[in-house]
Amino acid sequence: MRSNAIKQGPAHAPARAMLRATGRDDEAIARPFVGVIHTWTDVSPCNLTLRDLAADVRAGIEDNGGTAVEFNTIAITDGIAMGTDGMRASLASRETIADSIELAVTGHSLDAMVLLVGCDKTIPAAAMAAARLDVPTVILYGGTIMPGKCPSRSDDKPLTVQDVFEAVGAHAAGRIDDAELHRVESHACPGAGACGGQFTANTMAMVLTFLGLSPLQFNDIPAVHADKPAAARRCGALVMQQLRNSGPTPRTLLSPAALRNAARAVSATAGSTNAALHLLAIAHEAGIAFDLEEFEAAASTPVIADLKPGGRYTAAEMFEQGGTALVARELRTAGLIEDVPTVTGRGFFAELDEAAVPAGQDVVRPVDDPIKPRGGYSILYGDLAPEGCIVKLAGHGRDRFEGPARVFDSEEAAFAAVQARDIRAGDVVVIRFEGPTGGPGMREMLAVTAALVGQGLGNDVALITDGRFSGATHGFMVGHIAPEAAHGGPIACLRDGDTVRIDVTTRRIDVDADLAARAPARFQPRIRTGALAKYARIVSSASKGAVTAPGPLDATSPREIPASIVPATTHEPILV
Repeated sequence: MRSNAIKQGPAHAPARAMLRATGRDDEAIARPFVGVIHTWTDVSPCNLTLRDLAADVRAGIEDNGGTAVEFNTIAITDGIAMGTDGMRASLASRETIADSIELAVTGHSLDAMVLLVGCDKTIPAAAMAAARLDVPTVILYGGTIMPGKCPSRSDDKPLTVQDVFEAVGAHAAGRIDDAELHRVESHACPGAGACGGQFTANTMAMVLTFLGLSPLQFNDIPAVHADKPAAARRCGALVMQQLRNSGPTPRTLLSPAALRNAARAVSATAGSTNAALHLLAIAHEAGIAFDLEEFEAAASTPVIADLKPGGRYTAAEMFEQGGTALVARELRTAGLIEDVPTVTGRGFFAELDEAAVPAGQDVVRPVDDPIKPRGGYSILYGDLAPEGCIVKLAGHGRDRFEGPARVFDSEEAAFAAVQARDIRAGDVVVIRFEGPTGGPGMREMLAVTAALVGQGLGNDVALITDGRFSGATHGFMVGHIAPEAAHGGPIACLRDGDTVRIDVTTRRIDVDADLAARAPARFQPRIRTGALAKYARIVSSASKGAVTAPGPLDATSPREIPASIVPATTHEPILV
């Protein structure tokens, strides 16, 4: 056992003395030490149930011969931070969460771990840490929120937080009044669980299943469902089974085939474009060569799941009709996914054969009768993105957009223009200096995109950015433009009025301007001290997953820090 390093022999009597002080006796100390690590916080519904689930996981571990050791790490809730400076902390928190899991498990020589996750960045962070540590691991998603219902709406449409963001835009446009905005706000989020559409949390929860890191169907169970505690207890028992059988461990599960399966599932469900960023990061931690072109290959997978933000159903409603197994079954039938090992010790297809799939569902269609013939995203290159970018295709039928650039150097400036009704149909809104370094932290632009949708411009305006989009975003949106503006990328040379052309068919994003003849707009670091300044100095390009830790494929030499992002100490600090 790894944990013998801290608990065996006379030299470790002090460690055993401290363990006894926590109530553990000789028998408990002799057992394998299994981490129960969660991202519980009561600041939002996304992680609210995780501390309770930890007790169920603990029971599963201790009933099967292990000693549970519980840790908590942080979570930044995008739905609360969105549209504020606090959103800069979101992507950076992914690295902090992965680092803290690694340090806790390494520092205490734990033998295995069960990771409990909730909102967007906690999920990929868990997979990244699992890949780094490569000890027996099971990851369980706390579950989706249930859909809300607004009594003032006659259509009985299920509500999510997406509807609240869009209601802000409708309110600014005068389409709804204060009272209706308050009603939507009050009914959209009825209890615990992560945001309800195929936004980033539910997309990444599905990704964990297709990667084999979570048992099939466990992540589908909503947060408040009566079956969730039993699933958590089963995860505790399962990690002990892995220990007894010497695996499988995460790097056994994380293969090119598993990553491709996950990317195809994202495409088939028109899931969050954040999945590209996170899968690149997971591959990096696992030492697997995996680049943006893998996502373009996966994007040939048709959209077969009728899920929000572009479709009709929430994740909870898909669970009621059969869950992730519905998507996996259709992809397998079409020969679009491969069989891969899973945490259960059985193959993914064997697990799928035993999954109960009710008849009569209408949330997932066959591949030969899709909702859309092409997946929910595409990878583009061109004048504005030599290293690539990702276009989101959910919620509209266009594959080409051309219009004059409206250039903004921050999300706030763009949002103010939208709220002032200063954006017109046909415009290409450009938000730059919001990349991993420039932000810092690559904020999501949901406040802007939702406001555009709320004003009725969702299909008539394009938006391009070196930042990110929320999984709740829909419309003609291009994100992750690389190189980013802060690194002198071409987007830094755009000016108002330049004609921008986005063509999904040719996979190009170009501009009618001689950018090489222009000096880029000057970058002024927004954060000069603390964690975000450190993050800005070391974070990689979005085209590489925006990672900060060296991976197995990296050279042994440290990453060079670009001179352009080292803050000048002669300037006054700029605070968040």
